[in-house]
Amino acid sequence: MTTATAAPPVAGASGASAPRQPSPRRRTLRELTRGARDTLTACRVAARAASTAFRTARGAETTPSVSPRPGYDAGYRPRSVAVRQHATAVAELVRAPAALTVPGDVLAGALSADRPAGGRTLLLAASSVSLYWAGMALNDWADREEDARERPERPVPSGRISAGAALGIAGGLTAAGLGLGALAGGRRVLLRRTLPLAATVWAYDLGLKHTPLGPVAMAAARALDVLHGTGPSPAGPALHAAATVGAHTWALTRLSRHEVNGTAGHEPLLSLAVTAAVTLAATAGTSYASGRGRPEPTSTAARQAPDGPPATASAVLRHLAGFTARSGPGIGTDAPRLPGRSLAVTVLTSTVYAVTCARAQWAALRDPDAARTRAAVGAGIHALLPLQAALVSRTGSPGLAALLAAVLPQAARLARKVSPT
Repeated sequence: MTTATAAPPVAGASGASAPRQPSPRRRTLRELTRGARDTLTACRVAARAASTAFRTARGAETTPSVSPRPGYDAGYRPRSVAVRQHATAVAELVRAPAALTVPGDVLAGALSADRPAGGRTLLLAASSVSLYWAGMALNDWADREEDARERPERPVPSGRISAGAALGIAGGLTAAGLGLGALAGGRRVLLRRTLPLAATVWAYDLGLKHTPLGPVAMAAARALDVLHGTGPSPAGPALHAAATVGAHTWALTRLSRHEVNGTAGHEPLLSLAVTAAVTLAATAGTSYASGRGRPEPTSTAARQAPDGPPATASAVLRHLAGFTARSGPGIGTDAPRLPGRSLAVTVLTSTVYAVTCARAQWAALRDPDAARTRAAVGAGIHALLPLQAALVSRTGSPGLAALLAAVLPQAARLARKVSPT
């Protein structure tokens, strides 16, 4: 009698088959996935617990019994405090309050070129402010090694802002400035006004600053900033204002090279001479127009301006400007004949400019140490406001000139919190 033996089941045949075991590689991936999921769950639980503890600690108002030792960083800061500290560091990086001296350049150029102080001029002013801040950030990035030795409290050498972040801020602000310039006047303004200004700023910070051409490059940047306000209009009528601001900036930049080592020598004397020359240039050629009231508006926008109260921002500026944007004294043009109010404001603001500069420069000349030299540089930066006011008043816009001069006390107050140098 024959005995039959059962054959093992064949894979793929009908009937039940043994379960397939996962490969080692798939099993490893599954374990890693499970581990990552567990880790994320643990992180969420820890974050929730930390948030609860933080809210409890804020409401408890308890004082720790042991103070951290000097120089010790506990590590954790509330988000609002961290954001505030970072914003302060960025403001120091770009010298934020010093940007108050920038819109006056654009306004002087615009009014000298018979352009209204309207929306496009405001866009050009915003573009100039962006490029100014970009230049300040780029300056700290380029000088980070020098600042580590001479000014370690600056944001980059102190570690509050990384060098890469400073360069990124400079690039982003430059892009914003170019975009605002194009928005204000299209390709023509972008290529003829905004782009040359941006190129001069970058060339100064990256190559020309520590050369004999440094002060000339900085003066050219400020002069181009004045011409920036002319937009698509011819730049000729604004050359006088641009040259005046450029001369002041040239002397100021030369003096600023000694604000760290305090070995200014005769630079304060040169600055005093330039201050006198600039004061004469800001007031020379103006005369009182006897029997005349407000100058007749020469631009179309000014002729069409309503006589009632202004309703928009641009209308407010036109109203303060006296509904006028008279051409300033350019090369080969006749000197303006100003009404009494404009002439008085021109003389007054020029005097404020001279006193603001000369007082600090004289102190630096008598004792040319680092502190007095730095104070003279700061005073020269602030003195740009009354100088711009004098140039604006020369165009027959005493209201706008007074508004610019009124910013000076605010700029001085902000400088005590964030240094403009």
